[in-house]
Amino acid sequence: MRQFELTAPETLDAALSSPGTFLAGGTTLVDLMKLDVLTPQRVLDINALPLRGIDTSDGLRIGALERMSDVAAHPGVYPVISRALLLSASQQLRNMASIGGNLMQRTRCGYFRDVATPCNKREPGSGCSAISGANRMHAVLGTSDSCVATHASDLAVALVALDARVRLVSADGERTVALAGFYRTPGGTPEVENDLRAGELISEVVVPRLDWATRSTYVKVRDRQSYEFALTSAAVALDVRDGHVVDARVAVGGVATVPWRLAAVEAALRGKPATQASFEEAAALAADGARPLSANGFKVPLLRRTVVRALLEVTQSDETEGVRA
Repeated sequence: MRQFELTAPETLDAALSSPGTFLAGGTTLVDLMKLDVLTPQRVLDINALPLRGIDTSDGLRIGALERMSDVAAHPGVYPVISRALLLSASQQLRNMASIGGNLMQRTRCGYFRDVATPCNKREPGSGCSAISGANRMHAVLGTSDSCVATHASDLAVALVALDARVRLVSADGERTVALAGFYRTPGGTPEVENDLRAGELISEVVVPRLDWATRSTYVKVRDRQSYEFALTSAAVALDVRDGHVVDARVAVGGVATVPWRLAAVEAALRGKPATQASFEEAAALAADGARPLSANGFKVPLLRRTVVRALLEVTQSDETEGVRA
């Protein structure tokens, strides 16, 4: 790790007026600094800032410095969010990692983390080693000829499904951005991963009130049961009445360069019976536009099955608990 200056501003104004790289839980930043992928000259420890709190009185508001484990365990947090958090990383990391930091985490692509190999995300114009290299874990949706790296956050998938927004603050003021529009697909500029401007900081996550999101889940398929990133995942919330789907929210992870909302699948579910046959018919649209690579074509059928599994899990949990749609 290279030398750097560490400061700990005690007020938001002090943090926003000081150039540098923000440090919260450090579970991503410190790793990348050790690998020389990131080499900031100045790091600002922001843990003293008043960016905490969880409010479930009308929807959900989460301070950016709240720890993942605390949010997952908080009463009133939508099940899809709680489950996405609990299926992330390890308990030790969840106790340290912040909500804002989780949303800002970088890709786990091995080539991005290996400074000896070309990577357009790390060094624009150098090339994408994964396209013709080891690409089993890489994306099949939202890719470009410049980058096929998969977005790593489980939480972001659940939040995108629920139309969450992030509040961004800087010395120039504040703005609120839909999380789905915050992340950017690589196109020809894979080094630009999101809409965060210089000097801005995520201060809060806001999830609109959605009463029927109490019927929701997050399914994560991976090579091992814990401490592993997704091969595919699905965040699902369903509004089911009289045995039919009135409304749906579906987003997927592990398969795309950003958290991927499946609007076509949602549309195909609305008005249909809440049955496995309807779910399979809708999930057939989940991989539309996919561009498989040499070693990750299996993700296309696996994605469809993951969406069906999540939909069934939501409806079957209703039956188990005695809830009749």
